[in-house]
Amino acid sequence: MAATRELLLLRHGIAEERRLDLADGRRALTPEGRQRTEAVLQRLVALGLGCDLLLSSPYARARQTADLARLAGLAPDLELAAALEPAGEIGPLLQLWLGDSPPRPGWRRLALVGHEPDLGLLAARLIGAPAGAITLKKAGVALVALPQDGSAARLKLLLSPLSLLAGR
Repeated sequence: MAATRELLLLRHGIAEERRLDLADGRRALTPEGRQRTEAVLQRLVALGLGCDLLLSSPYARARQTADLARLAGLAPDLELAAALEPAGEIGPLLQLWLGDSPPRPGWRRLALVGHEPDLGLLAARLIGAPAGAITLKKAGVALVALPQDGSAARLKLLLSPLSLLAGR
C-alpha cells in the first residue's frame, strides 16, 4: 500500500470584529476565541492528530491560533507562510511541500492554519468537490489524505469545535 500524507486544515479561532480603525491582518483572537481554540487543540492532540509542522498565515488571529497549537503540542515547529493569507496563492506552497524535494523530507502530516473561505475551497479542490462544498467553522478542522500513488485525495475528517468538544 502506498504511503499517504495528510493535511490538517485548521481555521483560526474567534477573532475581533472588523473595524475601520483596525487592519484586518491585526485582528486578534478574543478571550473566548483563545479559550475555545485551546480546548480544540488539546482535543486534537488527545485524538493523536499531531503534525510534523505548522504552516500559518501571518495574520494575527491565525498566527495566534498556530502559536497555541504549537504550545498544545500539536506540532513542534511553526513557520509563517504568506500564501495562507486570505485570498493567498496556496497552490505553489502545496507544490513545494508535495513535490519530490519538500523543505522537510519524510513529513507525514502538515497543519495549515488559515482562513475561510480559502481552507474550505482548498479541501474541496483536493477531493474533487465543488467550490463551497466544505466550510470550516472558526477553530474547526478538516483532515485530507493525499495518497502518494496519485490516487484521489479524500476527506477523512471535517469537525466543528462543537463536535470536537462534545462530551469532554
